[in-house]
Amino acid sequence: MKAIVIEHAGGPEALELKEVPTPKVKPGWTLVKVKGFGINRSEIFTRNGESPTVTFPRILGIECVGVIADTSDPDHLPVGQKVVSIMGGMGRAFDGGYAEYALLPNAQIYPVATNLSWPELAAVPETYYTAYGSLHNMHIQDADSVLIRAATSGVGVAATQLAKAIKPGIKVAGSTRSKAKFDLLKKVGCDEPVLDTNSELQTDDHFDAVLELVGTKTIKDSFKHLNPGGYLCLTGGLGNEWVIKDFDPFVLPMGASLTNFGSGFNVTKEKIADLLHLIESHHIDVQPSQIFDLAHTGDAQAALDRSDSFGKVVVLP
Repeated sequence: MKAIVIEHAGGPEALELKEVPTPKVKPGWTLVKVKGFGINRSEIFTRNGESPTVTFPRILGIECVGVIADTSDPDHLPVGQKVVSIMGGMGRAFDGGYAEYALLPNAQIYPVATNLSWPELAAVPETYYTAYGSLHNMHIQDADSVLIRAATSGVGVAATQLAKAIKPGIKVAGSTRSKAKFDLLKKVGCDEPVLDTNSELQTDDHFDAVLELVGTKTIKDSFKHLNPGGYLCLTGGLGNEWVIKDFDPFVLPMGASLTNFGSGFNVTKEKIADLLHLIESHHIDVQPSQIFDLAHTGDAQAALDRSDSFGKVVVLP
């Protein structure tokens, strides 16, 4: 099969298209023919050598969508079944989705029934599931207003769309470092684009819920815009910082809560099905912003890493 293999840390050119043996099914593992996968920041961190637990050579990719090609569990994962998979060690502890086929643990292969096209479905698993889980942890159904920090990211766009579907009428504000992206934010449902200058939001507004996707780099500024009794969910690390420096817990507004979300925990086929139903029943546009073929996966990563990136980038092998 063809796969994107990384032998050493480096730039996008470190992602090499190679012919490698197609994996063989083994007990507890099933072979998925990959129809598409999304590009994620964590994969760029790994490519740069910033994931110390990952050893090279490796086929990256923390998510994929496709169909069962060969199975060790024909009752639950029959050949031809449409499936998605996310996290669980993909592309890190074992080879992931940057390939024509992926051998994955049965426990993290989720059968799906959907009318979404392959490009649309490829944009969903990691990005929309992360947004979906984060919004629920933020008690979005009880909020009248929400701030999404780094709203132009793939998860930010997904969270904007899903928030409107889960809680019609909610006011959504979204931050960006570029005024040039204000119109793009409005097109995906953002009511109030907010400029983020030097990690400080250029607004005096406060919100019932805050989704922090930049991470610990900006979280203390985000606390300043959270209403008493509100929820802030720390989900992303786009700022490439991983601890809150000189953190004083009393900066949280009275009665407010700090929570978090990670897509690698408690994923179930039922939750995936609920997410897909929400997307389809509300006609949410999940079309990726850019699509590449397998040979140009390095270009796909470079596109996501550009300052003018907006939304989800996917690859269709």
